[in-house]
Amino acid sequence: MFLALREMRFAKARYILIATIMVLVAFLVLFVTGLAQGLAYDNAASVKNMAATHFVMEDNSNHRFTRSQIDEEQLDAAAAVVGDQNVEPLGVSMTTVIPEGETVKLDITLLAVRPEGWLMPELTSGTKLSDSSNRYVLVDQSMTEDGIDIGTVLVDQASGAEWTVNGFVANESFSHTPAVFLSEQDWIDLQMQSPGHPGADEAASNTRYNAIAVKDSADQLTHLQEALPGTEIITKSEAISAIPGYKEEQGSLLMMIGFLFAISAFVLAVFFYVITIQKTSQFGILKAIGTRTSYLAKSVALQVLVLSVGSLALSILIVQLFKAVLPESMPFQLGWLTTVITGVSFIVMSLGGSLFSVWKVTKIDALDAIGRTAA
Repeated sequence: MFLALREMRFAKARYILIATIMVLVAFLVLFVTGLAQGLAYDNAASVKNMAATHFVMEDNSNHRFTRSQIDEEQLDAAAAVVGDQNVEPLGVSMTTVIPEGETVKLDITLLAVRPEGWLMPELTSGTKLSDSSNRYVLVDQSMTEDGIDIGTVLVDQASGAEWTVNGFVANESFSHTPAVFLSEQDWIDLQMQSPGHPGADEAASNTRYNAIAVKDSADQLTHLQEALPGTEIITKSEAISAIPGYKEEQGSLLMMIGFLFAISAFVLAVFFYVITIQKTSQFGILKAIGTRTSYLAKSVALQVLVLSVGSLALSILIVQLFKAVLPESMPFQLGWLTTVITGVSFIVMSLGGSLFSVWKVTKIDALDAIGRTAA
């Protein structure tokens, strides 16, 4: 430790340059990780926030809500197996609305849930929906940036249906569009008003949903599947992965993060390998006077560890400062658990990149090094 820290104090400029590069790389890794987490949450926040553990969807729907159709008979069958308190109908429809009296068009996702059910999110402001409150909706608070307020009337461009904003909920979105929650009765009315909607002709007598949300029934899934032929039961994570663009978006970002880790390890390996070659003679002399190879190898590893930990700490501080000034509309999330996991991975990759230098130290021959020094 003494040798490692003393050398770093002696060659400040050299190690400051390496630390600067490591700070930049660590910052990029953390920032892209936060962006990936933020985009993932923004793409599927409403589904992630649901208390459901599984969803029942129509078979061959590719796990997508918008491709699935579930009727009331299937809902009743599911309730008979797992209990009324463990199932909730869910309607999902992506559409475009226009605030009354305005010309701006807003893309949204309609989520039909029971007003008193466990799929209904917590209210942040306004008034809750009830079974008797028709033509009222709860909207994600991000829509305030578009001028939406309590009392604003939203007109559905496809069906002409009108809903009055009754309150706001937080962090509710689907496929990067704000979520709008409406009651089960309004969902039925919407089907009756939309001739092109699947099942609209039967809406009054047999309501169609997109999925059945199920919770706390892991031991009853087999019986549930038997009671619902023509359906498939999927986990919440499978439903999230099937949201259009989710896997592709996350795959691209995760590949970028992987490349950044690999680049950081490679850059660090090259820097320390070159430095180790430059110090071959000094290492040889130290070996000649009795310094153990393990001590020298630990010295190199300690330098890498000190630089990686210090650079990581500074990059975390910079990321937090960026996070504080980023606009709320930017989907960026970097929790402490993710930060710790990313940080540990960065340190491990940095130490892995130093193995070439450690290997070089173990191969240095004292007599050869002293001979080169004398020459």
